[in-house]
Amino acid sequence: MNTSCVSWLKTTVINLNFLCWLCSAFVVAFGEFQMIHSRFASISTSFWPIYPANTLVVTGAIATGVCYLGFLGSLRENRCMLISFFILLFILMLVELAMAIIFLVFSRQIDTYIESDLRVSMEIYRGSSPDGNQTIKQDFDDVQHLFQCCGVNGLQDWGNDIPISCCTRDPCDVLVDSNWQEGCLVKLRDWFSWNYKCTGAGVVAMFILQFICLCVTIPLFCHFGRHGLGYK
Repeated sequence: MNTSCVSWLKTTVINLNFLCWLCSAFVVAFGEFQMIHSRFASISTSFWPIYPANTLVVTGAIATGVCYLGFLGSLRENRCMLISFFILLFILMLVELAMAIIFLVFSRQIDTYIESDLRVSMEIYRGSSPDGNQTIKQDFDDVQHLFQCCGVNGLQDWGNDIPISCCTRDPCDVLVDSNWQEGCLVKLRDWFSWNYKCTGAGVVAMFILQFICLCVTIPLFCHFGRHGLGYK
């Protein structure tokens, strides 16, 4: 392999790893943004462990470190760093592929969990004292206000005890027709389904970029190995 080809390959690997690092950092920032601005975390207890925001932060943080290792190894022509990068990235890619499959499959089962979570949260809301379970109350009110809905399947779920968050007007009045009539189940289900699919698609995109980085790194590592480079 001539000098110009090696130089081009090294530059490509450095740029790709830097791009991968930037994308991973963006994923972490976006996940943090989702976690901070999530207004209804407490009512989605059935699938909180694989909530999209959590997954984005954890995956992005690990990918950031791995891509930086590849960037530094390519820049310094260090075979130890490159082989560590290769192994860690390969493991990370397998994990990301499994996570993408889980998200894409799990998005089809959201109906089963969303309805039960909403009903449980609604019963807690209705049975709580004015000062009790403020987190669930606030989250449920935020859901109704944000998605312009009321109850699980409709306004009738609340009976005669309709919360002010169902009101369509600001300031609210006492007219029955001033409340949202549609239930929150369909809207919240669609929102979670969209987020799960987008997260799965994002993980797949990261997987593709990392796969390209991996493929380009192999010939560079082999060149260093054939010429006894990379341990200085």
